[in-house]
Amino acid sequence: MAAAFVIAMVATPAGISGAVLLLPFQVSVLGTPSPAVTPTNLLYNVVSTPGALYRYRRQGQTGGTLALVLIIGTLPGVIIGSVVRVELLPGERMFGIVAAAFLIPLGIWLALTRPASVSRPAGSHRALPTPALIGLAAVVGCVGGIYGIGGGSILAPILIGSGRPASQVAPAALASTFVTSMAGVVTFTLLSLHQQGSIAPDWPTGIALGVGGLAGGYSGARIQSRLPDLLMRRLVGVLVVVIGARYLWLSLGQRWLWGV
Repeated sequence: MAAAFVIAMVATPAGISGAVLLLPFQVSVLGTPSPAVTPTNLLYNVVSTPGALYRYRRQGQTGGTLALVLIIGTLPGVIIGSVVRVELLPGERMFGIVAAAFLIPLGIWLALTRPASVSRPAGSHRALPTPALIGLAAVVGCVGGIYGIGGGSILAPILIGSGRPASQVAPAALASTFVTSMAGVVTFTLLSLHQQGSIAPDWPTGIALGVGGLAGGYSGARIQSRLPDLLMRRLVGVLVVVIGARYLWLSLGQRWLWGV
């Protein structure tokens, strides 16, 4: 709970999901088995996001049609990604390669680029057409099902950069994260009924992480205006690259060479 609080508080001002950093913590520190670590991470999203959604709703921000479009794309994507995780990537080695392939580019992007709202004025780009947006959401949902993230940290910067206002993007991306994470938890739970091994989410761990993330995300949102956003973004980006490089070393380097 304490770890999730700290991770969410640090990640929120940078505009990324704490789930990106929580999965390595679960594997390395808590020893959550594979592939149960993925639905446990999704369970974290389910518990940690309702508070922010409620806050947005009270402010009159529901995401509108954009939220529905994102959910239409991400919902089938996360189910496909969950099946891929169980059937094709159950072992730590292959999963480490996929995780590194996702984390390293994400970290480099975070570290070397400015937030869209800072680097260019809102509305300066043409919004993505709905079919392209659904396709993008489906790909992000599949990544979420494999890795255990909601996808908002990927979708939000792209949507803001395409010209959509952050006030609309934030609740829509968060609603998509919440719905897809629930679908992922249910999918993994159903798959665990017909598979051997640790596939179902670790409920006590996921709930504890979610409660910590709920408080940490709220605290991070409150202190966001007091922190240099660009510095936070780059620090988190470097951390993500380091984590991705460690996954790659363990998967291709140490294990590949020494058979550990």
